[in-house]
Amino acid sequence: METLETLFAIIRTLRRENGCAWDRKQTPETMWKCLAEETYELEEAIAKQDMQNVCEELGDVLFQLVFILEIFQERKAFMLSDVIEQVAKKMIRRHPHVYADAKVSTDQELFLQWEAIKNCENKENGHKRISALDCVPKGMPSLIRALKVSECAVKEGFDWDNIHEVLDTVKDEMNEFDAALKTGDQNEAAMEFGDILFSLVNVARVAKFHPETALASSTAKFEGRFRLMEKELKKNKVRLKNLSKEQIDLLWTRAKKSYDRQLS
Repeated sequence: METLETLFAIIRTLRRENGCAWDRKQTPETMWKCLAEETYELEEAIAKQDMQNVCEELGDVLFQLVFILEIFQERKAFMLSDVIEQVAKKMIRRHPHVYADAKVSTDQELFLQWEAIKNCENKENGHKRISALDCVPKGMPSLIRALKVSECAVKEGFDWDNIHEVLDTVKDEMNEFDAALKTGDQNEAAMEFGDILFSLVNVARVAKFHPETALASSTAKFEGRFRLMEKELKKNKVRLKNLSKEQIDLLWTRAKKSYDRQLS
């Protein structure tokens, strides 16, 4: 709490009359954009396993959250104590096997208990859902939303029997994408490409890892290797565009080996 009070004091100073003009103009809507950006920076730090940067980015995310909360406190909508009390009650209520006498012995039983409690909460709060997909926010990034939509469908019993069936679907979608490319219809090709991505999201789900984390890690790996390649090019005063395909392949192979040695 003392640490949070330090952040609240900074934000109040920034937003007072003789504080910062930019900070005074901010609203929950504008600060949400800042929070989203900082969240992605945190994701990048986690993917790179850069602990110093993870610590810094966690602080940035926390600051944005506290900033948004302070705006609502200024409006007297609710206070920090209300937020803490509400989430604490929710977490205790959703874990009766820890805080009460409920018994669960498998992950499936745990999942069913969680869903039953959430459904009761929605009914008590008057939230009526027409579709099982109503709980998925439309503003989510597409990759994460695809996973959430898939998970909701699975909860209703719509799923493949095993990962090999999902992989077969990916192959089918790639064939359909290839056929769409041959027609020259860009809209159809884009839709089929989206089907490939959606199928791959389900591969990740069935394989039990998060597609966003996997993609972030893979992108970070490519970036690290490409930067090493750039470093060698700069050292030799050579431009990538002036190299042959064979020279680029050799350069890339050296960069991959060098990058992998750094990680080992």
